[in-house]
Amino acid sequence: MAKRKQTLFPKHIKVLERMGENIKLARKRRKLTTIQVSERADIVRSTLYLIEKGDPSVGIGSYFNVFRVLGLQDDFLKLAADDEFGRKLQDLELL
Repeated sequence: MAKRKQTLFPKHIKVLERMGENIKLARKRRKLTTIQVSERADIVRSTLYLIEKGDPSVGIGSYFNVFRVLGLQDDFLKLAADDEFGRKLQDLELL
């Protein structure tokens, strides 16, 4: 089966690029090389490069492993944690 490319709007691509830059900065603050992080995350260095660029084609498991190596695994729990819009929809159904 052919793999489909993800379609994202430019503003959403910017969000991923910003996250990739944050990951890269976190790695550099910890004085870890790309080789160290990729080995510890069990990914190839080119995948880490894509992650640090915010590439949407990389699997979320690879992103998580890099977060784990950097000690940021709890940040994954923050994703979609504050679902303000969803709570408003839920509250409307209660009325």
